[in-house]
Amino acid sequence: MTTFKNPVLEGFSPDPSVCSVGDDYYLVTSSFAYFPGVPIYHSKDLVNWKQIGNILEREEQLNLLGADHSGGIFAPTIRYHEGTFYMITTNVTHGGNFVVTAKNPAGPWSNPYYIEGAPGIDPSLFFDDDGRCYYSGTRPNPTGVTYNGDWEVWLQEFDVDAMALIGVSTKIWKGSMINTEWPEAPHIYKRNGFYYVMIAEGGTSVNHSVTIARSEKIDGPYIGFKNNPILTHRHLGHKFPVRYVGHGDLVETPDSKWYMTCLASRNFEGYSNLGRETFLAEVVWEEDWPVVNPGIGRLLEEQAHGLPLVPVEQPTKFHFNEMHPDFLFIRNPQTESYDFQARPDWLRMKPTPVKVTEVASPTYIGLRQQSMSYELAAHLDVQTSENSEAGLVIVQSDKYSIRLVATPKENGLEVKMITHINGLDTIVGTQSIQEKEITLALIGEGQLLKGIIRIGEQELLVAEKIDSHYLSTEVAGGFVGCTLGVYCTSDDQNPGYLDVEWLELIK
Repeated sequence: MTTFKNPVLEGFSPDPSVCSVGDDYYLVTSSFAYFPGVPIYHSKDLVNWKQIGNILEREEQLNLLGADHSGGIFAPTIRYHEGTFYMITTNVTHGGNFVVTAKNPAGPWSNPYYIEGAPGIDPSLFFDDDGRCYYSGTRPNPTGVTYNGDWEVWLQEFDVDAMALIGVSTKIWKGSMINTEWPEAPHIYKRNGFYYVMIAEGGTSVNHSVTIARSEKIDGPYIGFKNNPILTHRHLGHKFPVRYVGHGDLVETPDSKWYMTCLASRNFEGYSNLGRETFLAEVVWEEDWPVVNPGIGRLLEEQAHGLPLVPVEQPTKFHFNEMHPDFLFIRNPQTESYDFQARPDWLRMKPTPVKVTEVASPTYIGLRQQSMSYELAAHLDVQTSENSEAGLVIVQSDKYSIRLVATPKENGLEVKMITHINGLDTIVGTQSIQEKEITLALIGEGQLLKGIIRIGEQELLVAEKIDSHYLSTEVAGGFVGCTLGVYCTSDDQNPGYLDVEWLELIK
């Protein structure tokens, strides 16, 4: 028996949804204000995942204009039926709930089909044995919200040809608790003649949980499991290494094994800088109810696995001869700011006045932070103008970030490390150099950061022991983790350019 380690997707991979096609598995996660949207991963074992693309990769698919960092694209669901993949999600900033489809999960995916008469968030699709499709979602109490989180789960038949709701909208469940808060992430399953609705409830923080109900008919009545919640860490205390557990999705293997993907956050010295990550648990059925990690009842850091492991190669050093699916922009990129042709195998980034501290689209290209022990490095040729910044940045939101950036000065560069905490810049270290072609590196060890400059064999310290706990969910808020990348900005009419030869993220 092999073993695997959680999380199976490290760093900023919230709200996982999974489907199987034979012995191939596909998983999607939320992307919020990042472009492209909804990364899609492939695996043969539910443990080792390779990103094969992004579902929302074209401007006409994804409008993030003015989206708050935790706005944009909320929880997606992926399903497969008779040769077609369906991904359904919510753009909470523009347009609401929509579906896109593809024959090949790596894309291209269709333009969005927005769904009329579908309030709320967290949509999901279920294909019944007779071929009929049903939409489930969550919405505010239609008779009036009487307390914070007074929502309900609803169901309606969905015509996949017309991409429209048909028939009657029915409330099917409120959740397992009295006055349940935030019943979310509903998914419908069918097994042994029962229909199941599995949801998250209790909010996305310390009271997050996974609960389930079942019915003999698709539209109910649904009866909650007496042993709910089937998964939570809320009873384990604030200091437990993994918390905020919820938002699950079930998947069955070809040999009838069952697993759950879900989100949770790891605790680093009391804070969750990596946001919500994707975890995996085993599921068995007892008396036609699911039991998660039987005998244990919580997520494990390492556990036995019933599938043979198939490792995949993960890139660490990125060159710029093409756009890699791992790359992220903040909101819709200004494409003219990124030139892959100006210098062979380099990326030329053109500064604009937009800063990473604004709710806009700065000149930035990044990767998801996956570890609290890492080095982010980039080899740069800084040819920007005087009133500019060019270098590296760790971004939690427009209000919380840390920058290691160079500004041209006479005969060289001044490199600064700057914390941006609740909207306020503070310079925490400086270093002057004469060269303009340099390597910058941000090194993280737990909650402490170090910024350095490399010039050939020489290494210069800009700042060290810089506290990064401000980039955590507990301080900065929101639903996102951090991303790390290359950034430039300038207020000058002739801003020059920043050339990037490579970007490396080692964990």
